[in-house]
Amino acid sequence: MRVVVTGMGLVTPIGNTIEEFWKNVKLGKNGISKIENFDTSDFKVKLAAEIKDFDYTGYIDPKSAKRMDRFSQFGVVAAKQAILDSKLDIEKEDKYKIGVSVGCGIGGLDIIEKETEKMNEKGPGKIHPLTAPLVLGNMVAANIAKEVGCMGKCLDICTACASGTNSIGEAFRSIKHGEMDVILAGGVDSSICRIGVASFQGLTALTTSDNPDRASIPFDKERNGFITGEGAGVLVLEELEHAIKRGAKIYGEIVGYGATCDAYHVTTPREDGIAVAKAIELAMEEANVKSEEIDYINAHGTSTYYNDLTETRAIKLALGEYAKKVKINSTKSMTGHLFAASGAVEAITCIKSIEDSYVHQTVGLEVDDPECDLDYCKGQGIEMPVNVAISNSMGFGGHNATIVIKKYNK
Repeated sequence: MRVVVTGMGLVTPIGNTIEEFWKNVKLGKNGISKIENFDTSDFKVKLAAEIKDFDYTGYIDPKSAKRMDRFSQFGVVAAKQAILDSKLDIEKEDKYKIGVSVGCGIGGLDIIEKETEKMNEKGPGKIHPLTAPLVLGNMVAANIAKEVGCMGKCLDICTACASGTNSIGEAFRSIKHGEMDVILAGGVDSSICRIGVASFQGLTALTTSDNPDRASIPFDKERNGFITGEGAGVLVLEELEHAIKRGAKIYGEIVGYGATCDAYHVTTPREDGIAVAKAIELAMEEANVKSEEIDYINAHGTSTYYNDLTETRAIKLALGEYAKKVKINSTKSMTGHLFAASGAVEAITCIKSIEDSYVHQTVGLEVDDPECDLDYCKGQGIEMPVNVAISNSMGFGGHNATIVIKKYNK
């Protein structure tokens, strides 16, 4: 069975609708700024990519919203946008054939932080009675299912920063093999709080740059860490004949998925890139596409030394000599690292690139790195036909995931 994309929704640091997001992507807007969520006086890290002007009004009723942490609110809003975009009438469908596969890498760290402080100050009887369901990572998928009415398979895949891409890939397989007709697939995360930033700062994984324009600079020789971000991305994946029967608009087709593990280190990727390359190769094999058919790769591209070097090596291993001809970029140069949401938002970016025949620049890339020597769309975006796109994700723990997206042809 063929699997197509019929709806999309998102919440990001550069736009809370598909239209606003894509407009700002083409403008090269930088969503990174000084952290406003907490006082950073005693932090080395001063910048993040926070969601601005988020408003769930019209998507979630106030009573339900109070029973959700921020990350769940993001996910429900993105999912409802995607359903509206798809024009899917769930009341007319078999609800047991409509599922949810939305990954969350971290969960409600902000609530854990606040309620722990409250417990330490006032005692365990004073914490919020719904603390447990507020913080659990699976609650975003559960809340989406509840709010939308999906009664089929409901999954929260947690593979750190690969969660969104793994969630899309597993949803693709579930539809391809006839388990589900429709799945809302994607990823969500929101952890810009003291404990969240302090944890990654302790790993020296975050940049300490105080210049937003030189903070998230994937593949740049001067890169020195990623920028933490927050957001959500959800796609409506649908079996082709089901989509055609109801007259749905088709944005693109998911045709391949590959997943591997480095089995190497909990934070540092294998420097040779062989496991990432294998994920790319597996996705291309399932998609039945050759290297020379790949027009564009949306890289994981975190702006850390090892990630960008490893991914460059992996692309070379997977695509051979053609690696030097394919266009590559990193959306994280504008959004920062959205953790589990990254793969979903970047898959949406691939679909918009196919639809609009445009590949965005890697914003902030200025200083060439001799070891990162591919075409990363430095300096400007490119108007070009995009028929086949790849989206890569890599997560702490060595999780690697790749999907291949094609322009839909009957």
